Parts: sequence; structure tokens; C-alpha cells
Amino acid sequence: MSEVKLAAETRTEFGKGAARRIRRDSKVPGVLYGHGSDPLHLTLPGHELLLALRTPNVLISLDIDGKTNELAIPKSVQRDPIKGFLEHVDLLLVKRGEKVTVEIPVHAEGELAAGGNLLEHVLNALPVEAEATHIPEALTVSVEGLEAGASVLAKDIKLPSGVTLAVDEDAVVLQVLQAQAEEAVEGEAEGEEAAEA
Repeated sequence: MSEVKLAAETRTEFGKGAARRIRRDSKVPGVLYGHGSDPLHLTLPGHELLLALRTPNVLISLDIDGKTNELAIPKSVQRDPIKGFLEHVDLLLVKRGEKVTVEIPVHAEGELAAGGNLLEHVLNALPVEAEATHIPEALTVSVEGLEAGASVLAKDIKLPSGVTLAVDEDAVVLQVLQAQAEEAVEGEAEGEEAAEA
């Protein structure tokens, strides 16, 4: 798990106008909360934060006003729906050794059995509990040779040590669907045309 260091400043201005001014300076307004402490309103560097958020569940080391250092993970990220720039970020305060519940992306590898089967991701991310400083970036699942009707359950996915499921172990993560035959669909359409004539 990578740790990204960011310099943050506390902010005292709030509201839409203040947020616009912050974003105009290529920065992002954010809130740091957790452990029963009062929320801390921050201004974060926009470009560095955007690069950090490319890693799911990234661990962020915050240097706040050059005085205090805190560890955090992103909890909620708001982006502009059209332009995609960051509008606001909520960060959850974490401590080394503390367990947190996060969602880890699930990647499938391998070829399905022959026959044009389709792989459906029922869960794109698997909820797990892991130590805040040892969150895996992704989980890889082999689907090599799976046939239509096969499923991969949460309990079938090998987790790194120290990581436990935070979802029912019988939850379906991936399933293989049988592709519909095009000939059958075309045949039905021809039959309908004949019936109309």
C-alpha cells in the first residue's frame, strides 16, 4: 500500500463563494474527521490530490499547516459531473494498526470456457476489513475455464493476511452467464414476419 504525503492548510472560510475561490487557486476543499474529534476543514493541493486518488483507498499522510501530521483515507470524493475536476473530499482519520472497513476493487483474470459465455461482476468491489496501513489495492480472481452457471463467492476469494471479509461469505461476486444465441433471436423475428404476412 502506497502512502502519499500532502501539505494541507486549515480553512476558516466556508460556503459556495469560499469553495469557488479555493478551486480557482487549483486547490480542493476537504474535511478530515474521525476518532470522535471535531471535523477539521482543510484546503488540499488539487493536482497532487487528484494523482493520489487514482489509487483506490490510498493512505494519505497530511502535513497540516506544517505543525501536525495525520494519516487519512478518502471516504467520499465529489467531482464535477461534466468536467471531472475535484469539488470536495471527505477524509477519514486513521491510526497505524487500526482496522478500517473499505471496498477493494475485484479484477478477473483468465479465459472463460468456450461457448461465448459472459462474465457478470455482481460486486465490482469487495467490502473487507483491513489494517489502515496495509489495505490491498485490488483483489485478483481467476475465472479460467468457468462455464455458464458458475459463480465466484466472497469466501472463494483469497485474501491477503490480516484482511477479513466485511460481507456475507456466500455473497456472489462474479457469475458466468450463458450468451443468448443470435440464431434463435433471428429465427423468432423471421417467424413473426411470416405470421404478419
